[in-house]
Amino acid sequence: MNAFPADAPATADARSLRFVALLATYLQSANLPLPNAALRLIQGSLSMSDDQAGWIFTAYLAATAITTPVAQWLAARFGQKRVYQAALVLFGLGLWLGTLATTPMQFVGARILQGAASGVLAPLSMAIALDTLPPARRATFGVQWTALVLFGIVSAPSIGGWICEHFGWRPMFYLSLPLTAYILLVITLLLEEKKADKRPPFDFFGVGTFTLGMIGLQMLLDRGERLEWFDSVEIWMHALACSLGLYLFVVHRMTATTHFLSKGLFSDRNYVLSTIIFFAFGFVLLSTMALTSPMLDEILGYPPDTTGLLTLPRGVGLVGAFLLTGRLLGRFDPRFFIAAGVALTAYANWLMLGYSPLMDWTPVAVSGAIQGVGLGMLMPALGKVAFSTLDATLRPQATAFFNLMRVYGSTLGVAVVQIFFFNNTQAMHAALVSQLTPNRLPSVTSLSAFEGLNHLVTHQAAFVAVMGQFKILLVVMLVVSPLVLFLRKPVAAN
Repeated sequence: MNAFPADAPATADARSLRFVALLATYLQSANLPLPNAALRLIQGSLSMSDDQAGWIFTAYLAATAITTPVAQWLAARFGQKRVYQAALVLFGLGLWLGTLATTPMQFVGARILQGAASGVLAPLSMAIALDTLPPARRATFGVQWTALVLFGIVSAPSIGGWICEHFGWRPMFYLSLPLTAYILLVITLLLEEKKADKRPPFDFFGVGTFTLGMIGLQMLLDRGERLEWFDSVEIWMHALACSLGLYLFVVHRMTATTHFLSKGLFSDRNYVLSTIIFFAFGFVLLSTMALTSPMLDEILGYPPDTTGLLTLPRGVGLVGAFLLTGRLLGRFDPRFFIAAGVALTAYANWLMLGYSPLMDWTPVAVSGAIQGVGLGMLMPALGKVAFSTLDATLRPQATAFFNLMRVYGSTLGVAVVQIFFFNNTQAMHAALVSQLTPNRLPSVTSLSAFEGLNHLVTHQAAFVAVMGQFKILLVVMLVVSPLVLFLRKPVAAN
């Protein structure tokens, strides 16, 4: 039974539950980019290669993408309180194991546990918070909750960078442990269990095949560079899993009488186009953060706390534009905000192509703020357009798939820019070294001089490679920009 009926006034217990649900929301969203400003120190401490460093994010996101679709089913089958408690314990265990890790695989394994728990915590935290609110406040709460998620993503690197600079990288995860324990205590004492449904309907085959295909693709991208792509049997196995999973998913989608994605979703033009643009939103946001922090830290030599602080302009622009756009959507056509958001994001990525090894922090802050404003305008406007023409009965599964595409956009985006970064760095390093002939450098004779020269060439090659990845992000936004022209003006849903 629900402890807080819909028409009940606010109580101290309801406020406490709402507070810890929001705190859990912030922790799970902030935990994803938390190590971003400390990647160099984590790599050095764990002897982690560059491609393994990317797994810190992709492993977390992939695990989140697996558990998110089944979170509501687990809550219905085993009870919301029980599942939420288990997710908190798993999240805390992942944090604790992360602090104890001494090898790359141990740390990546801890991140998988954190991501798996995060995929359950996010939707159930929102459900718990909504249950404590009267109906009149639920409509606006969704905007506030999403703003909190975004704030967690964009504020975590600055918090993690400051902690890392003064106390080391492991205390970044220590900080969340007592907060997780506090949330678990409040949930245990105050949240009443809802009656579990012994046989809630769920399309296991559809979700399973879709997950198999996407995880196969993720593993192919993550492991391909290290294993020399299709020269490796393992990569062929990942490619087979991806192809088989997506093939079975499509066949099941076309033939099954019941499916976790209704056919009505894909017949709605606004929903399909908005989902594609939202995929690009996830692709660009996390990929930019994954590129910018290492560039500032490793190439330009900024300390972790400064690196983290330089992510704040993007966060302020993102959250501020999100809240302002949400207030203005009722007065203006949402398609205007989508077009402006795509244009500003593309313009910010174009500005990033002008970065220089000799620049100060100003270009990073300005381009980050502009990109944040663009992405902040996109998110609420896309949600408005995507769901305005859908039948109300389709909204639960439409919302889940809509947000799932953002998660997959993020994890695939990080993997793709990693691949091109490594290849471009190697190619540019070889091109620069080919110009360093004895005739051109007659005065360089000592071993230390050659080492210093190689260090300089490596940094230059890496910087040029980063610029190439910003170009990819620009192309992604340019590719999806024509889709705005095909969006219909939102009308009231059936």
